[in-house]
Amino acid sequence: MCFSATANFAGGAVIATVGIATLLRVRHANEVLFAALPLLFALHQIIEGFVWLGLDGKLSPAVLNGAGAAFMLYAQGLLPILVPLAVWFIEPGQNQRQRILPFMVIGVTLALYILWALTAFDTRIFQSENSIVYLNEGTNYTTVAVVYVIATCGPLFLSGYSYLIGLGVANLLGILEVMYFKAEAFTSLWCLYAAIVSVLIYGHFHRRRAAENAYKVGA
Repeated sequence: MCFSATANFAGGAVIATVGIATLLRVRHANEVLFAALPLLFALHQIIEGFVWLGLDGKLSPAVLNGAGAAFMLYAQGLLPILVPLAVWFIEPGQNQRQRILPFMVIGVTLALYILWALTAFDTRIFQSENSIVYLNEGTNYTTVAVVYVIATCGPLFLSGYSYLIGLGVANLLGILEVMYFKAEAFTSLWCLYAAIVSVLIYGHFHRRRAAENAYKVGA
């Protein structure tokens, strides 16, 4: 498949529909952030659609740079914080939440470093074999990538919900596959993969609501 602005906009629209459906299944305030992740990923894909238009010369360099900065801000600067925080909120017990705390510390530390790097170094944005490469000198290190994986996937593996553990496995497999086959476009392709896999979050809320309804009927 040739990735393009059209692919990003279409994918973003589909995932946004799933994201809205997920939010409609929220019944408790602590679920909001986690349920919002699919919609945030959808908006992220739409932003990259504007990056594609900029690279194709259909939008000004200013719009290209702004969209690219917004894409990187979410992908590298916010996700390491949002994922562990969202999992921490949704966990039902104190013990489960305590297990997530180290990942929150790792995520905040990494995000602060990445935010510094994104402001201290210029980010090159260019097309390579039907994908977009975001290259920043401060974040283009294996150590940063490893810590990023720990912060964004680790909390899911320690969740008290088996469905979220499955989401963690799917995300980790996606990260490893992208790193192996197309490491230079890691940020773009993994975010696309994560957006698609985030549909599993809807599955999590669907199962929870079904279980709650069954319990009420049984009671």
